[in-house]
This record gives sequence, C-alpha cells and structure tokens, in this order.
Amino acid sequence: MNFFPRPTRAWFRLAAFTPLLLGGNLLAAEIIGVVEPFLDVSLSAPVPGIITARKFKEGDFVKEGDAVIVLDKRMEELEVERRKVTLDSRRLDYEGTAKVFKTTKGTSKDELEKKEADYKLAEVEHAMAVEQLRRRIVAAPLAGTIVELPRQVGEFCQPYQTIARVVDTRRCYFVANVESPVATTLKLEQKAALEIEGGAGPETASGVITFLSPIADPASGLVKVKVLFENVSGRIRPGLSGRMQLK
Repeated sequence: MNFFPRPTRAWFRLAAFTPLLLGGNLLAAEIIGVVEPFLDVSLSAPVPGIITARKFKEGDFVKEGDAVIVLDKRMEELEVERRKVTLDSRRLDYEGTAKVFKTTKGTSKDELEKKEADYKLAEVEHAMAVEQLRRRIVAAPLAGTIVELPRQVGEFCQPYQTIARVVDTRRCYFVANVESPVATTLKLEQKAALEIEGGAGPETASGVITFLSPIADPASGLVKVKVLFENVSGRIRPGLSGRMQLK
C-alpha cells in the first residue's frame, strides 16, 4: 500500500520532503519536486520585422542551427550584393596598384596604402551587411522540439519579442526544494530513484544530483536540488510532479 498521496503543485509548495522514521531515526527521505526540460529557450530576433516564413511547425524536432523563423529581408539581401560589388572592385584596384608598385614603382607607397585601406574598409562594410542579413533569420541555438510559435506569418514582431520556444527533453531535471538538514546529507553525483506522475501511471527513472545550491532561500529556508536523468523515450513530460527517493 502506498501511504504517500499523489503530489500536487500546491503540496510541492508546502512540503519539500517526507521523512521515514523508525525508532526516531531518519532512514530515508522522499523528496517532492517537479520535472523541468534540460534546456528551454525562447527565441527572438534582435531587429524588428515582419515574419515571412515559419520553417517548422509546433511539435517538430529541429537541429542546432536550423532556421526557424525568417523576417522580411529583401533590402538586406540587396545591400549584401551592393557591398559585394564594391568589395570586389576595391580588391581589384588594390591588387593592381600593389602589382604596379612592386614591379615598376609606378605609384607611390602612400597611394598603395590608401588603396589597401579602401579595400579593408569595403571588407568590413560587406561583413556588416552580411551580419544585418543574418539577424533577419532566427535559428535554433540547440537541438530540441518546438513547443510554441506565438506569431503567424505576416505579423510584425518587435526586437527581442519571443517568436518561438524550443525545449530539449531528451534529458530532464528533477527539481526540488529541501530543508537544510536534508540538504546537508546530499552530495553531487549521488544517485537517486525517481517516480514521476503520468497519465497512465507513474514513470520511473534514475538520475544523479548535478546541482546542490550553496545558498538557502531566505523566505523559506529551503535549498534547491537538481537531479539530471535521461528521457530519450520522451515518456516523462516536463511540468509533471513526482518523488525522489533517497536512502
């Protein structure tokens, strides 16, 4: 018989752990917590613009570097082309002047240095144009699943406004807040057994403690603990509550 009630978010806020006692001695602690994704990133563009393409839909898996959202960018594309023409022209001019200076001394060193400076300036201006174009494309900084695309094609977005959210749930954290006496008994790389609530029933997993906060919350006195575990199958969903059993 299971003497522990199914954890709820309210219970998680009120009770950090349940001690098991035998003759007044602490034998084990059942710690209540919630599951969080290994990575959870909100994507945005550093520039304003109109969304012209959504390359993926919600639920799709993306690889690191995949373009997720594209803003209007025709003006930036034309600017890159213009700067490329200028760059090529300045390069040819500099190389021709350098050849004349080296072979015939038919030009001055000051003129050669001026041509070189013009060429380097054109390189910088071309690189700046390329960077401005790159900022119109929002790429995934990590491999994961798209869970939110709040804006549609044709909508305007402000700089740094969330336009996509990507999470990596192939690994997850079990996060709990425990009382200080319990925290002192824990250590990094300590193994823990997890039981996470699910739709059809609890899912089990095993993990290791990867974070043990060096500070306590001043309001509650609780210490944050994070346990990393594998979730390649995706059976365990972040946001669910569960238990961590320590002996």
